[in-house]
Formats: sequence, structure tokens, C-alpha cells
Amino acid sequence: MKKVFISLLALIALSKLTISSAFAFCPICTVAVGAGLGLSRYLGVDDSVSGIWVGALVFSSALWFSSWLKKKGLKIPYRSILTTLTFYSVTLIPLYFTKIIGHPFNTLWGIDKLILGITAGSILFLFSWVADRHLRTRNNGKVVIYYQKILITMAFLIVSSLIFYLLAQ
Repeated sequence: MKKVFISLLALIALSKLTISSAFAFCPICTVAVGAGLGLSRYLGVDDSVSGIWVGALVFSSALWFSSWLKKKGLKIPYRSILTTLTFYSVTLIPLYFTKIIGHPFNTLWGIDKLILGITAGSILFLFSWVADRHLRTRNNGKVVIYYQKILITMAFLIVSSLIFYLLAQ
């Protein structure tokens, strides 16, 4: 638990150094997703549920890093696609080689629970961004409530985690 707390503090400190309004996904969202993942793994939650948080964290981090590269003025073709593929590769390849992914008895609907959760979490994180954009558009570019982006993201992830938790029982 002490390692999780220290890691969370380090992420918060790092995010404070790099916060910018130009980020597509803010550092606070990324830290919140990371905290949720750390807590669920610590509590021994099913891999499909943990995977939701892993997927959201990887997707958020990849787009955050892509925005950071853009802010630094680096002109990389297909920057967002390349950073996203890199982040997923860096996450999934070690999980595969350490046999965390691919265990034949760790499946839901015939799909590895962690892969299923990562896919669902990534898609839900994207949907939360679309929902935030939609609400801002309908409200003349302004948020409806404070911390709208993070509240929508957390609501999507928490509700889907509860659904996957019930399905995994």
C-alpha cells in the first residue's frame, strides 16, 4: 500500500509540472484512472474489471503524451496513432510474456479477461471524451458542472466496472 501511495504522489507531482490547457486528456484524469487501477489490483478485483482501468489509463496516457509531443513542437507523422500503438505495446507485450494474458482459464465469453477489460476501458474512455465534447457543445463551449470531464470519465468507468464485476461472478 505504501508503494501505491508513493507512486500516486509521484504522479501527482509530475502532473503539476506538466499541466497545460492544451492537453486532450488532462493529467488529473490520468492520475485518477491510475489510482483506480492501483486500488482495484490491491483489493484483488477480477482481471476484467482491472482491465477496464488499465485500458483507460493506457489510452489516456498515450493521448496525453501525444499532446505533450505536439506542445513541444515535434512534427511526427501519425503522432497520436504511433504513441497509442507504442503505449499499448509497452503494456500488453510484457503481460503476454509473463503469462498474465493468455491463461486458458481466465476468460469471459471466450476472451481473456484482461484483454476484454482493456478493450472495454479504452472504448469507454473514448466515449467519455465524446460525451464531454457533446455536453460542452450544447452548453456553448462551457462545462455544465465543474470537473465535468473527470466526473464523466469516472462515471463511465465505475458503472462498467460494476457491470463486469457482476458478470464475472
